[in-house]
Amino acid sequence: METANSGIILGIESSCDETAAAVVRAGKEVLSNVVFSQIALHQPYGGVVPELASREHLRAIVPVVRKALADARQTYESIDAVAVTQGPGLAGALLVGISYAKALAFALDKPLIAVNHLEGHIHAVLLEERQSGNRSVKFPVVALVVSGGHTHLYLAEEREGIWSYRNIGRTRDDAAGEAFDKVAKLLGLGYPGGPLIDKLSRFGDAKAVKFASPQIKHRDRNDKTSASNEQRFDFSYSGIKTAVLRYVETENLRTEIERRKDEISRISKPTVDDYQSTCDQRTLDLIASFQRTMVEDLVRKSLEASRSYEAATLFVTGGVAANNELRRSFEENCSKEGIQVYFPSRSLSTDNAAMIAAAAHPKLMVEDFAAMDFSAEPGLVLTSR
Repeated sequence: METANSGIILGIESSCDETAAAVVRAGKEVLSNVVFSQIALHQPYGGVVPELASREHLRAIVPVVRKALADARQTYESIDAVAVTQGPGLAGALLVGISYAKALAFALDKPLIAVNHLEGHIHAVLLEERQSGNRSVKFPVVALVVSGGHTHLYLAEEREGIWSYRNIGRTRDDAAGEAFDKVAKLLGLGYPGGPLIDKLSRFGDAKAVKFASPQIKHRDRNDKTSASNEQRFDFSYSGIKTAVLRYVETENLRTEIERRKDEISRISKPTVDDYQSTCDQRTLDLIASFQRTMVEDLVRKSLEASRSYEAATLFVTGGVAANNELRRSFEENCSKEGIQVYFPSRSLSTDNAAMIAAAAHPKLMVEDFAAMDFSAEPGLVLTSR
């Protein structure tokens, strides 16, 4: 077996609707990264159907792992550890990856490492910065993990290679990516809607529709993990989703939405141009205004948290981090504030297994291995060890 500093880890990710496997060396060198997407399977339902996702993981996991090893020019015997997502995520989907990882680790007599999916997203940023030779990340770090299922802010520290996290903000209701997808579905734009809203927004006037900034006026009584005097930077996106619905009703957009759905259903593989051609200017303005409001709130609260905790660096990661307007706004505002901001590449923003293998490397270094009886934790939180 190689030393921990150069260990080769096979990562497995199955928390939602992507079956992924990757091989990463030393937490910084991606030897392979394979992702099998289920988007086409779930599109007719307008969202992920958990039972269908679990069944598809069962079909895909063996060939996906085999391809990851082949692409990396590795064998089952040459890897040094197996890492797998423990949570958060869909219970059935998580169990497919965990069961396979357990069997593989047991059969090969290799260490098994359980990884928090949210920590994986943070390490997606670190992975690519290490690949580029950038070792100058300054602490403390505020990390925004923003995706279809999560919107969290963490204060992150590193000591002797071990990362610790303190949650300083989270969504009280819908995650940001979930709001994007639900608004897209409401407007007849299909699933997943976030990337399409991003692309269509450039054709609209982002100031045409005045949405109020999301406001939170009281402390979350269900949050038992934070100190009562700790400053929080929570999010809430159910309100803007309702505001879009009201706009659709007051502007009588229902007929146009049904017409759009009908026209798009006649196209086997609709493009952005196809969707744009079915949207009038009011709809394009609505899309652009919705995205502007979402982006402004995410940027504002992340920068407020960075100022409050005197953070030198900001990580923005997760599926929504692929949004072009979000990246542009963060880069512009962080430059004014003198804060370093880092994103993963778009391929590592969405769910993948390279980030799981990268997050497992510090655990490999200290031999923090999982027992064979550990199980999936759909509601797993990210906390300091």
